[in-house]
Amino acid sequence: MTALPGPAGPPAVRLSGLSVRFGDRVALHSVDLEVARGTFVALAGPNGSGKTTLLRTLLGFVPSTSGSVELFGRPTATLRPRDRARFTAWVPQEERPSDDVPLLDYVLYGRYAHQAPLEGPSRRDRVRAREILAALDLADRESDGIQSISGGERQRAILARALAQDAPLLLLDEPTVHLDIGHQLDLLERVRRLVRDQGITVLAALHDLNLAAEFAERVVVLSRGRLVVDGPPSEVISEGLLAEVWGVTAELHRDPRTGVPQLIPRRLLSAPAGPPSRLRFGPVHVVAGGGAGGAYLRAFVEQGWRVTAGVLHLLDSDAETAEALGVPAAIEVPFAPIGAEARARHRVLLEGAAAIVVTPFAVGPSNLANLEDLVPYAGRTPTYVVDEPAIRSRDFTGGRAAELVGQLIAAGAHRRDGVTDLLAELGALAARGQPAPLRSGAADPAASAP
Repeated sequence: MTALPGPAGPPAVRLSGLSVRFGDRVALHSVDLEVARGTFVALAGPNGSGKTTLLRTLLGFVPSTSGSVELFGRPTATLRPRDRARFTAWVPQEERPSDDVPLLDYVLYGRYAHQAPLEGPSRRDRVRAREILAALDLADRESDGIQSISGGERQRAILARALAQDAPLLLLDEPTVHLDIGHQLDLLERVRRLVRDQGITVLAALHDLNLAAEFAERVVVLSRGRLVVDGPPSEVISEGLLAEVWGVTAELHRDPRTGVPQLIPRRLLSAPAGPPSRLRFGPVHVVAGGGAGGAYLRAFVEQGWRVTAGVLHLLDSDAETAEALGVPAAIEVPFAPIGAEARARHRVLLEGAAAIVVTPFAVGPSNLANLEDLVPYAGRTPTYVVDEPAIRSRDFTGGRAAELVGQLIAAGAHRRDGVTDLLAELGALAARGQPAPLRSGAADPAASAP
């Protein structure tokens, strides 16, 4: 078991020449960054600037193309997933639990890295979960369902689940994005107290530059995958920065009590450069899991297709790739069987699909429903099954998965060899005009998926 770091030693985070590519697109370019222990650092930048990719690279969800990544002086490549979970806690941009589990049970998910394999939560785990709920003013809600509480309470519960890991590094991806201003201030003040009182290190992607200036000790600004500026808010926040990176003119004011800079936007200089359009064709619906779909998702997005994904479990590497690429997917909680709600979202995405691609993912009882849901569509939507390695070697359902693949082929699905073969096939469909806009009456998958 890897020992947790003490208060002294190497920085919590060290990135040296970090580059990340998705096909031909450079998401991060030669980023150098250090985050000292016990500090609150904000990542800021326009949409598509690389903030989420940087955080996911730290978590090991996204592989680096070049450069090095260290957590507390240890190369991340040497850390096992369980040990990585003991170093880093993660609050994603959006987390929608599909089951209305009691808050106490939800927070106990964060104790997984401290439990022996195949063992449930111990008395110590429950004591720790209750301590964290109390610290976040949720002690009286421990029996309430996670879906039954308010948005502000749910975001605190998500933070509690992350804190239950007792990790020295907390990574936050837009933690205030769906909160009103009162709950935004409340959440960030709680995070700042954790840094001050418990010595936790926080690296947070924040959409609001003024909130970053108010709560963080340092602000790191990314633009188009490059680090533009890094320093204390009083030194780096300026009218020129907002104009250069966001294309917006602003007036700079400083709080007379604290000297914290605050920007008041005035007008748009020019439309910010967004990511290339992904809406030329499709959507191509990709059914994946366990990392089998990453190459397909990246290739289809880079070729300009609209892409959706089937049911993926939160923290699955394919789920992280889908989110990094902006691909709508139906999301299920980790390690749980696919539930009715996730299946309903999956069917909405299937109704909107112009083509379906089944990647060679391992099939077990928890994700068998992904194949079951495809059978009615194989005869009316162009469907392609990549069966290398063969389904027999990936079937952990006693033969049921292989039976379903056989049903898909019998209904009209076509076997294909891999990404290159599929790109050619989809290109031919596009040339014939087959991947049309969403069918009349079908829901927009981007609006329907979590």
